[in-house]
Amino acid sequence: MSAPLGRIAQCVGVLVAGALLSGQVSANPRIEHWQTDNGARVYFVAAPEIPMLDVRVVFAGGSARDGDKPGLGRLTNELLTEGAGERDADAFNTALGATGARLSNGALRDMAYVELRTLVDPEYAGPALGLLQDALAAPRFDDAALERVKARTLIALKHKQQSPDAIAEETFYANLYPDHPYGTPPEGTPQSVAAISRKDVATFHERYYVAANAVIAIVGAIDRPHAERIAAELAGALPKGTAAPPLPEVAAGSAHEERVEFPSIQSHVRVGLPGMTRGDPDYFPLLVGNHALGGNSLVSILFREIRGKRGLSYSAYSYFVPMDQAGPFVAALQTDRSQEDEAMRVLRATIDDFVKNGPPPADLEAAKQNLIGGFPLRIDSNDKITDYIAMIGFYGLPLDYLETFAGKVAAVTPEAVQDAFARRVAPDRLVTVIVGRSEADGDG
Repeated sequence: MSAPLGRIAQCVGVLVAGALLSGQVSANPRIEHWQTDNGARVYFVAAPEIPMLDVRVVFAGGSARDGDKPGLGRLTNELLTEGAGERDADAFNTALGATGARLSNGALRDMAYVELRTLVDPEYAGPALGLLQDALAAPRFDDAALERVKARTLIALKHKQQSPDAIAEETFYANLYPDHPYGTPPEGTPQSVAAISRKDVATFHERYYVAANAVIAIVGAIDRPHAERIAAELAGALPKGTAAPPLPEVAAGSAHEERVEFPSIQSHVRVGLPGMTRGDPDYFPLLVGNHALGGNSLVSILFREIRGKRGLSYSAYSYFVPMDQAGPFVAALQTDRSQEDEAMRVLRATIDDFVKNGPPPADLEAAKQNLIGGFPLRIDSNDKITDYIAMIGFYGLPLDYLETFAGKVAAVTPEAVQDAFARRVAPDRLVTVIVGRSEADGDG
């Protein structure tokens, strides 16, 4: 075992011991916030229990910024770690391996990010942070790397067309957001990905990977002055630039249904409409209400009515995806084609009853207890805290979001849930997408 990897293995024991002996940081992390000289917003939590450092840098550079080139934001993000500075892809990964650090990245609809986990020891953290800085500020976008990533993406897109669930998801977003950037798939299409050039990638990076468009989240066994130096170095390597413009609001749509033919035994169903933003004033009533409706696994109302009582579905659930603009509310199920009509009837009737009458008190109380009881597990490690404070910074949420979460969940009343759902989830505007065999194909 190499020295850095050996040190990280040793730290696992320290992490476990720290979690057992002191849950103070995870239970109530204190978030500090400032801005670098060139405009990057920084969020920091001191976590002295284990000698690790987590850094996540987030940009408003997700697929909603793709314009007429779907897949551009994700392709640009993937290329950040395919060679940077003086190192091509092989040399970059070799140097990263020598530090024992973990460097990962990704792009969603709202955001793109790069994150680093390393030992806090300067012998390893220094080179690892240097590689992170190069990936952010000086990606090479070598032609060979571009073609390799495009080929990999095209293979993934081909596999996606063999998954009825993936087809349902993509078709659902396209129907829900027909005239909005959220409607295009983050990974693009075979035609759009094949047409993306090195110039397209470089131009996207130049526009969105800038300090004024960045949030830097830092959690680790360092003090604030040290965190300030790290943030200043990372942001200082980037041009100042300007923040991405606000995304357009999501227009209210109308109810309609689309069926996509697919030779599967099961029908894959999505029903929903634009739901809520991340900082939505109805966030907690909708969150708690949905947990009772379809988010609380095997004890949710949808699962009980569709699977438990009637055996109509292999799975039934619902969720909100809060985003910068109104992300979707989704109710979903998978069912045998022969039971599809009845399953859809029960799904719609259950949602309609929930919107009209709100949750039964016992279901609401169970949902609240589950959310409150499970919340500590969502922030029980440094990397989870890093993800949360990056989200808080990106969406401009209050710094006390984590410490007030349980209290706001506990304060939700049945009346608040009913009021929020009645205003936000209109059964007569639900969009329906079904992927599977049509009735004409039947079962005989």
